[in-house]
Amino acid sequence: MGSRVSVEEGSVHVVIVGGGFGGIAAASQLQAWSVPFLLVDAKDSFHHNVAALRASVETGFAKKTFISYSATFKDNFRQGLVVGIDLQNQTVLLQGGEALPFSHLILATGSTGPFPGKFNQVSSRQSAIEAYENMVTQVQSSQSIVVVGGGSAGVEMAAEIKTEYPEKEVSLIHSRVPLADKELLPCVRQEVKEILLRKGVTLLLGERVSNLEELPLNEYREHLAVRTDKGTEVAANLVILCNGIKINSSAYSSAFAEGRLASSGALRVNEHLQVEGCSNIYAIGDCADVKEPKMAYHAGLHANVAVTNIINSVKQRPLKAYKPGALTFLLAMGRNDGVGQISGFYVGRLVVRLAKSRDLLISTSWKTMRQSPP
Repeated sequence: MGSRVSVEEGSVHVVIVGGGFGGIAAASQLQAWSVPFLLVDAKDSFHHNVAALRASVETGFAKKTFISYSATFKDNFRQGLVVGIDLQNQTVLLQGGEALPFSHLILATGSTGPFPGKFNQVSSRQSAIEAYENMVTQVQSSQSIVVVGGGSAGVEMAAEIKTEYPEKEVSLIHSRVPLADKELLPCVRQEVKEILLRKGVTLLLGERVSNLEELPLNEYREHLAVRTDKGTEVAANLVILCNGIKINSSAYSSAFAEGRLASSGALRVNEHLQVEGCSNIYAIGDCADVKEPKMAYHAGLHANVAVTNIINSVKQRPLKAYKPGALTFLLAMGRNDGVGQISGFYVGRLVVRLAKSRDLLISTSWKTMRQSPP
């Protein structure tokens, strides 16, 4: 890494749409190879959303989770909302009418979902941090909190609240009986349940919230009644939604309507992560239809393959294939606890706490962006 790739003047210009984990990994590698590129994102800062839930409960933590793009990528970053892709003219279209030409395109648009787990709006670093600090205030003001959804975000959210504020009443409502992600080993999912019970979280499993549309989210109220389809009623001051993650396909869905989109909205790709039928367009991270869980770690692996293949195609070398490996998945259950699996094998609290729970991999992102954390 780091040596220059000799490209004819103007022959290669990569545009990366989306500055999540895959996007910054791709941009950093292109920058190291001195390949011309432009990274486009609606925010002015990378969001280390692996730590978004802790930023929702701990005062002053949010500023560690947003890292300026322009400080790292200078003029190779453009803040803007991508509204479409013109395949014929090989341009990326921004809201406001600007068209950005590309020779190669990396789509890294990630996924969308409810705040605080995701933060997807057009925003400055300061206003994003303020949104999380406001969330901390709502949590601190509330004595009884309901978390809706028991996937990885929901169980981590409930654990973060109980770790920071053990005196608060936290209930987690999940429509299925097993917790966390279905790809995880049964023993890992069982340990997730036991950690939550040890922390004092009340679990309502196999029940679905029936009045969600009527409930304000992320805002303290004196009296809220959360009802389920089984007739259970939970009194609360605060409701936090942690389900409903969707592939963020809005930038590209109209350009790739002809059979290149999976039902999820992800882009169908070949083994080289090229979008089907488009040798100069790559999809990485959540928006690539690859049979594996959607994780920051995988997005980084995809980025390496896409950048390598762009360079190899310019040098007329064989392309690299991406092969999903055995699942590594760590759940941070507050800074002092966690469980997960590495390459398909169970790992317990000590390993997860050292590997992830204490700093939630924040230092890795600051290192990727070559900046020092506050």
